[in-house]
Amino acid sequence: MWIQPEEVLLAGALWVSERANPFFILQRRRGHGRGGGLSGLLVGTLDVVLDSSARVAPYRILLQTSDSQIYWNVACGSSRKEITEHWDWLESNLLQTISIFDNDEDVTTFVKGKISGIIAEENRLKQGEEPEEDCGKFREAELKMRRLFGMPDEEKLVNYYSCSYWKGRVPRQGWLYLSVNHLCFYSFLLGKEVTLVVQWTEVTQLEKNATLVFPESVRVSTRHTEHFFSMFLNINDTFKLMEQLANIAMRQLLDNEAFAADRSLPKPSKTLKNVSALKRDLDARAKNERYRAMFRLMQDERLDGHTDCTLWTPFAKMHVVGQLFISNNYICFNSREEDLCQLIIPLREVSIVEKADSSSVLPCPVSISTKNKMNFLFANLKDRDFLVQRISDFLQRTPDSSWGDSSPLSLIGQSASSSGPEAIRGRQYHPGLPTASQGLLQLYYRDTPEDLGPKAMKEKMKEEAWNIHFSEFGRGVCMYRTSRTRELVLNGIPERLRGELWLLFSGAQNEMVTHPGYYGDLLEQAMGQCSLATEEIERDLHRSMPEHRAFQNEMGIAALRRVLTAYAHRNPGIGYCQAMNIVTSVLLLYCTEEEAFWLLVALCERMLPDYYNTRVVGALVDQGVFEELTRAFLPLLYEHMQDLGVISTISLSWFLTLFLSVMPFDSAVLLVDCFFYEGIKVIFQVALAVLHDNMDALLSCSDEGEAMTILGRYLDNVVNRQTVAPPIPHLHALLTSGDDPPQEIDIFQLIKSSYEKFGSLRSDVIEQMRFKQRLKVIQSLEDTAKRSVVRAMMTESAFSIEELEELYCLFKSKHMTSCYWGSSSSAAERHDPSLPYLEQYRIDPAQFIQLFTALAPWVCGGHTPTLSARLFRLLDQNQDRLVNFKEFITGLSGMYHGDMMEKLKLLYKLHLPPALCPEEAESALEATHFFIEDEPQECSLSSDLDTSAQQEVTSGEELQDGGGDGEEKKEEKVKDYRYYLRMWAREKEPRRGTIKDLPRMNQEQFIELCKTLYNMFSEEPQEQQLYHAIATVASLLLRIGEVGKKFNNGSKKMETAAAQAPPLDPQREGGSGEAQVCQALADAQLEPGTPQTSDEEAKDDTSVSSYSVVSSGSLQCEDIADDTVLIGGEQRRGSVLDVDWSITFEQVLASLLTEPPLVDYFERKVNIQDKMVACKTQRAVERQISSASDHEDTQPSV
Repeated sequence: MWIQPEEVLLAGALWVSERANPFFILQRRRGHGRGGGLSGLLVGTLDVVLDSSARVAPYRILLQTSDSQIYWNVACGSSRKEITEHWDWLESNLLQTISIFDNDEDVTTFVKGKISGIIAEENRLKQGEEPEEDCGKFREAELKMRRLFGMPDEEKLVNYYSCSYWKGRVPRQGWLYLSVNHLCFYSFLLGKEVTLVVQWTEVTQLEKNATLVFPESVRVSTRHTEHFFSMFLNINDTFKLMEQLANIAMRQLLDNEAFAADRSLPKPSKTLKNVSALKRDLDARAKNERYRAMFRLMQDERLDGHTDCTLWTPFAKMHVVGQLFISNNYICFNSREEDLCQLIIPLREVSIVEKADSSSVLPCPVSISTKNKMNFLFANLKDRDFLVQRISDFLQRTPDSSWGDSSPLSLIGQSASSSGPEAIRGRQYHPGLPTASQGLLQLYYRDTPEDLGPKAMKEKMKEEAWNIHFSEFGRGVCMYRTSRTRELVLNGIPERLRGELWLLFSGAQNEMVTHPGYYGDLLEQAMGQCSLATEEIERDLHRSMPEHRAFQNEMGIAALRRVLTAYAHRNPGIGYCQAMNIVTSVLLLYCTEEEAFWLLVALCERMLPDYYNTRVVGALVDQGVFEELTRAFLPLLYEHMQDLGVISTISLSWFLTLFLSVMPFDSAVLLVDCFFYEGIKVIFQVALAVLHDNMDALLSCSDEGEAMTILGRYLDNVVNRQTVAPPIPHLHALLTSGDDPPQEIDIFQLIKSSYEKFGSLRSDVIEQMRFKQRLKVIQSLEDTAKRSVVRAMMTESAFSIEELEELYCLFKSKHMTSCYWGSSSSAAERHDPSLPYLEQYRIDPAQFIQLFTALAPWVCGGHTPTLSARLFRLLDQNQDRLVNFKEFITGLSGMYHGDMMEKLKLLYKLHLPPALCPEEAESALEATHFFIEDEPQECSLSSDLDTSAQQEVTSGEELQDGGGDGEEKKEEKVKDYRYYLRMWAREKEPRRGTIKDLPRMNQEQFIELCKTLYNMFSEEPQEQQLYHAIATVASLLLRIGEVGKKFNNGSKKMETAAAQAPPLDPQREGGSGEAQVCQALADAQLEPGTPQTSDEEAKDDTSVSSYSVVSSGSLQCEDIADDTVLIGGEQRRGSVLDVDWSITFEQVLASLLTEPPLVDYFERKVNIQDKMVACKTQRAVERQISSASDHEDTQPSV
């Protein structure tokens, strides 16, 4: 490419001149290309270690003048072809012009100006394209990555690092390239080249560790091997990026969605050195995720920035040091000391933002006032003016809302406010519903007399404590959240406040307030639709807390149905999963329908990610985290429980239902209180505390059942002695209670002990452990899917288990490639998780051609893409332009493991419709019309005969079965429904096809078959014998077709005469037909075959196209070449296509059997292992070919 001219002082150092003229020199880098000796090896090593641009552009052109010692670099190139084009342009356009200049300075100025003009013009043409944000150095590294590893332009580099790769016990210094979909490493030291490419979707484990052998290294594990990288300048930064990219790959395996770069990312004020836009994007995503998790915000919330500051806390009368976060809808604060103070201020609640007077005690303060008359004072802000401006900008974009967060119930009817009362009542969800304004508990216990017992007084004291807290710390979203808030939550939330505080702590209230009327509108769309999710919901409705009276009637059941149906419609990816009904029923007890819906959204999409998808991945991940925590905190118990296999059995239900299904309701709901405030860590703490309390009993267990009984009884007897609600019988406890009831455990004591013993758990540590387990779980699920596919295909193909596994991996890899490198159809269309495993992944024609070319035993050179396209059309029975793994294996198995008959049948079908598409024979239409119009009466006559024959059979049956009057006939017809059912079942049964069912092949299709056979043997050892055999067979089949044509024409004439003459004796007619066949075969000097009926001879369902061959005489190898094609109706050679000519599969088979070389070829067994190994290493081979093309010899001009 042309580059802005830059000075070069030492033109000869490390470069070799290949061409020269009085003004320009073309040079090649030492060590690039063939030869180079020791100096070349040293230069190549230096280029790799120092990340020299010469590794990307090993060719350059210098401008030189006779009087100056300074050279100017004006062009560089990655290949000889590219640099030669630039050289030729300079010689033809500039050399003659600059030779007339007298002054060398004028030459330099003119050339520099000309090159700068070319670059400016190129940039102008690129203005319509996407502007490149990356710096020149980074673009150079990305170009190098694509060139070294054969990556397409769609593969984007994220970052690259200098490090050592341990190959055996020897470290190889080089460069690690981290792209969106691959981890790549390249090293070149003294002639030893090391190249490594690992797909992120293949990574099963990613660890950062330090050992004596590998000091502070990163271990990347796949299913088959491990790779160690060390000697990073900043290992933490590298490892975080690796984690992010592996996480994206796992999400790709789960959802089948490609990584989409964030186009709305704000551009940096200045170009960051060696930091790509993708790296900035991923860093921003990581910050956004941490920010949203910290403050329980919605998924579309994006952090704009954060800064250190202090917050004045009126309840403590002190300034708290922490960080201020600003996003598009919120201002948040988090104290540096954990749990000291946290604050969330929605911008919709902000009324005034102003700069307060600065002083030495309170430097740079900003005051924020809300509509609820709360004031917040932030100080010690570094850039106060900029901060206030950013907040003002976001406030201007925030829609003015007339509601506050104090009364979210007022939002319910807003979506239908424009309609009248009757229209509102007609909706599925309206304010008139009892569950639209109250929770089910309030509805069912509002008429009960007030309890004045000690439990009720305790409950009132809790309510009063919360009211005091509200008056001191604020109420609603803008409440100060402190350690005092946590204490109140751990002591139990009062039942009257439970729904409000669940909404507040989960962040669901923010989402509900910003989406008024969403639930009602969603319900209108969802109700009445029938799907798999709605069927499962109906099945589980009456299993949701059947012991509670709120769900023993239609009101509670209907509310539960509406909430679950609305969520299934909102998120079809999850739809409905078992355990969602249990959690939702508890939410409905304390919340209105709309509140319960938004709490369910917060649970499924933020607080318990991936828990309720089709494979409960999130729950399996947390199950793995729990096992790891058990090993860390209770190592003795962990080993014993692993031997029994108990942990994985018990913990899944604990996490999926938040203990609601295994613990009495009054106790489990207190854990839900803690969960909404603390998150998943409290569930881990309580689970560990349960194991710790039962450690002695579990260690003495001898089997899994005994251990599960101990834990089940323990959880059944966890009681809440402070509850004021009527006791709810726990069905599980009634079933598992023995003769000696165990001691009751107080839930408050259990929660307290869990914090005392395991309170050191931190959310960020859990997230780190989740990442590690997610890799393991998802790859384990993929392995399970692979085993299921292999088991299903074992009975349908002759491939071995190992071969099927390898083929599945190759097929899936090709599918995944389409997800991240783009294709004609989206990934969502190609992957349907509801289908069986062997039909989930699908590939398009282009990918099928690539796999066929690499794996098929029939190598046809340049004809291979045509043949593979035909096989694709043959396998694509539903014509959706996609082929699944089952169809792919069916086609491949026939080529590898079928007998000669099966292989030839497949080859024959590949040259008939639908495999032979109309595009391959453009002029076939006219000939086909001629052929069809030739016998219209005969076709209609035969169809009429068939119809009349069927009528005769039917009437005959009726006469035979029913000889009575009309009523008896009617009764007989009614009774005869079994006959029609049998006929229908017979039609549905797959009919086993025979060679007799294969349609006849016309002349054009036969020529295509010959072309395929001609190209099939180009790499065979017995090439000449096979060509001779094909020529013989083709000549034989041409003569057979001619014989058939003569016989067919003769039979037509006879039929015409027969229409006017009286009918002949059938025996005489058959004899004369046989005589004609024998006579025609004798004329052609062929062996007489079995005579065929004229009906078979007349059959021809196939199309005709523009290929033509000589209709008579022998067909040699050269006759099958491309010069037999008719282009634009002009016949280059051969005669006009003979539409009456046709042959059958039996004739093709019989002819091929006469040639032993062809029989040996089609009966030979081919091993697919070599093909699969070659397919895996195909990328490396392509790289070698592309690099070899740069080393072509050229004559240097001096």
